[in-house]
Amino acid sequence: MTQENHESIIYGLAPYDYFDYKKLKNYWEDTMFQVASYETFQDGQVIFQEGANGDWIYVVEEGEVEISKKAPDGQKVIIEVLKPGDIFGEMAYIDKTPRSATATARGTTEVGILDREFFDREFNKLSADFQKMLKSVAFRLRKTTEKSLEPTPEG
Repeated sequence: MTQENHESIIYGLAPYDYFDYKKLKNYWEDTMFQVASYETFQDGQVIFQEGANGDWIYVVEEGEVEISKKAPDGQKVIIEVLKPGDIFGEMAYIDKTPRSATATARGTTEVGILDREFFDREFNKLSADFQKMLKSVAFRLRKTTEKSLEPTPEG
């Protein structure tokens, strides 16, 4: 793949395998979201805990973030492992409820914390009906995730 093709894929937001993450970082900052600050977490360090209040949305800049929940039996269930460019923490922002899962750094991980005021302005530009729809999607995703962790009846 030529450098020119590679760059066109990056700016077209192709699948993760093709991303040049430094350019992606600039893309987030310049066109998508305003990153207010950056934080670095070490391997195993909790970024936020399930059940905590959530005022921030994050983007993975470098490293990986494990999203996990506690199952009813107390076991940790890994929901997803996020890579650079992935956003997390958005559900608590959208529906104003506690964090639905725990986010933990895998290896040394840098995250961008999205500018809350910018996001508030952008979200408030949406119609009330569209805001309600997004809140409904977040609620259903929470509910679906919770149901997926419930034990299935033996039969």
